[in-house]
Amino acid sequence: MCDYSLHAVATRPAEVAETLVSTRFPSTTTRGFAGLGDPHVAVCLRPGTEIAFENDVRVDGRVFRRNVRDRLARFRQIDVGQSHHHHDALEFSNGEIVLVTNLKPGQRAIVLQLPVSPAAEKPRTAEPAAPRKVARIIP
Repeated sequence: MCDYSLHAVATRPAEVAETLVSTRFPSTTTRGFAGLGDPHVAVCLRPGTEIAFENDVRVDGRVFRRNVRDRLARFRQIDVGQSHHHHDALEFSNGEIVLVTNLKPGQRAIVLQLPVSPAAEKPRTAEPAAPRKVARIIP
C-alpha cells in the first residue's frame, strides 16, 4: 500500500531482498520508500511486510530528530478510518510505531519477507476421518 498523498507518484510493489531507501518525493507532502535505482517511483509495501534497516532508524520530529533504537520493522497501516491522514507505518520489534512519512530521508532497508497473499494460499485438504466403529445390537 502507498499512502493517499503518493497517488500522484508512480508506484510499484516491493520485492523480497530488494534494498529500499526512505525518500521525500517531489511535489508531495509525504515521504515513502523508493528503490535504489529509481528515486522517483514509490515502492509500496503490503501490511505484514518485514524490513530490516542498515542502522538504527531515525525519525524527523516537529522540532528535533530522534533515534528509534531499532532496525527490524513490520509494515502496517494505522488510523485507516481517518481520511486524509497518513496511514503507512512501521511497527518495530521494540513495540514503537512510526509513520513512514516521519522517517528521515536516506535510510536504507532491505525487504526480508512479504506477507502471504490470500490468492496464493493453497486450500487445506481435509484429513480423512478415522473409520468409526459401530456397535451392532443383535436382538
